[in-house]
Amino acid sequence: HEVNLVTHRMKGTLKYEELGGVKIHRVSSIHSRYIFSFSAILKAIKLSKGVDLIHTTTYNAALPAKIASFLRGAPIVITVHEVLGNNWSKFGGMGYVNGKFHQLFEYLILKLRYDRYVCVSNSTQRDLLRTNVSKEKCSVVYNGLDYDFWNPQRYKKDKPKIRKILNLEGKFVYLYYGRPGISKGLEFLLMAVPLIKEKIPNSKLLAIVSKDNAYAKQYNNMLHLIKKLNIEQDVILKNPVPRDDLPYFLKASDCVVVPSLTEGFGFNVAESCALGVPVVASNTHSIPEVISGKFVLVEPGSPKSIADGVVAIRERKWNLTPIIKFTQRDAVQKYLQIYQDILRND
Repeated sequence: HEVNLVTHRMKGTLKYEELGGVKIHRVSSIHSRYIFSFSAILKAIKLSKGVDLIHTTTYNAALPAKIASFLRGAPIVITVHEVLGNNWSKFGGMGYVNGKFHQLFEYLILKLRYDRYVCVSNSTQRDLLRTNVSKEKCSVVYNGLDYDFWNPQRYKKDKPKIRKILNLEGKFVYLYYGRPGISKGLEFLLMAVPLIKEKIPNSKLLAIVSKDNAYAKQYNNMLHLIKKLNIEQDVILKNPVPRDDLPYFLKASDCVVVPSLTEGFGFNVAESCALGVPVVASNTHSIPEVISGKFVLVEPGSPKSIADGVVAIRERKWNLTPIIKFTQRDAVQKYLQIYQDILRND
């Protein structure tokens, strides 16, 4: 296959390079995903000449891809990671007007009409079908993980080292990692910290949180909330670590907490489960179909429920099921089958 990828050019990246045979074209967009929706149009049109198929994704890449598909007459597939609908204006920090704008943007993107909609979970497909997309055009392909990388045997010897570096020896450590996005529920986990401290006095929250400019407002809100709750001594904030180092931090923790209000797939859940780390996660959207191993499901948006979940892990009162694997090979084979089906009927 010959693949050209058009993406947003971030600081420190090349305008063009080839990786693994994939030709990567990065478009400068003044560090804005919204501007990318328009700045990528000409590049998408140019590169789509003579192609067999165009594959795009929600949200900001969909518009240039659809325009190129229309002008070139090429079939188009969209991967739908999440459908938030009315939830946009319900998230804290989004605001009603801003939320309604994003809801309208999402609605318009999904209504552009594609030859196939690929959802990353059954939950996401159910949400998509509520927008009146034809079920015949929908498929479910779970995101794939690299299970050689997320192999618990690779990281089992470094737990004491990480704990010593972070001064966490003898502590019960519960971990949050990711971006402080409006749907991630981090504020509810922070509100649970005093409740957890009351039941587990030697506990610490280790939070590896993105400080990217896109989340500056949410990050600052997090700092204010930590101060307001007077939990500075109970929370260790750490800047994002290199991907190769991340599993060591997961394995050094007693459990991972995923307090999301909504999840289209839930990479943090699947990654933690793959490593055999106990997980406390919200009982919402895709999480129940992705979670496995040792876990406790809690009420989304409830600090008390989150705290009870962490305490349950401390007391080893978890659900225990076989690990569910979402392999990259399975995802690739399903996508190739979708491509073949579309081209056969084109």
